[in-house]
This record gives sequence, C-alpha cells and structure tokens, in this order.
Amino acid sequence: MANHFVRITDTKAMDELVDGSKERTVVIFKHSLTCPISAAAYDQMEAFEGSVSLVEVQKARALSNEIENRLGVTHASPQVIVLRNGQVVWNASHFNITTDAVAEAVRKAATTPAQGQQARAGD
Repeated sequence: MANHFVRITDTKAMDELVDGSKERTVVIFKHSLTCPISAAAYDQMEAFEGSVSLVEVQKARALSNEIENRLGVTHASPQVIVLRNGQVVWNASHFNITTDAVAEAVRKAATTPAQGQQARAGD
C-alpha cells in the first residue's frame, strides 16, 4: 500500500485540517516514536485505507498541545481523532486504535452531520 501518511508539524497545517473537515472527514493520528503501543497503532493505521494526518509528538510537541487545547480532546499517545465539519466526531487511544474502528468512525462521520456529542472508542 502506498504511504498515505501526511506529516503535520505546525498550527497552520492544523487550521487547514479543521477547515478541510468541512468538506471531507479528516483523520489525525498522534504517534509517539518511542512507544511500543504507538508502534502497534501505527501498524493499524498503515492498514487504514484513507489519508492520515500524522503528528509525531516528539517532533511537534507544540502542535500536539494545540490539538488538545483547540479540539478539547485530552492528550494521549497514540491517539486518533476524527474531524467532520470542524468538530471532533470520534477519538480513540492505545489499543482501541484498530483499522476497522477507524474505518467505521470515518464511514459514520461521512454519513452523519457533526452535531452533538463526540463518540469515543468503546461507546
């Protein structure tokens, strides 16, 4: 499978993702370069058939913090956040990050307006 990760490193890229989520579902993957659980989540995200905005937390700490502050999702690593219409519609961390779970969240986000409460893996 071709590499579908797009590394983001700054708040300008974050602005573009939030704006872009008004037209399409956006997947953000916060990844630790040193954590074995994050490595397993990376493998799951590699198998996901869609674009993934990759935040390597050690290389983009300020952006990782901005994502938490701006989107209201408590930081975890690894973590996947799905955005639609500028809103968080789903998030998961650690072993809840699976190819199937992310694909299902993206499918639901594409067919459901991003209003109301966000869903969390396991809900």
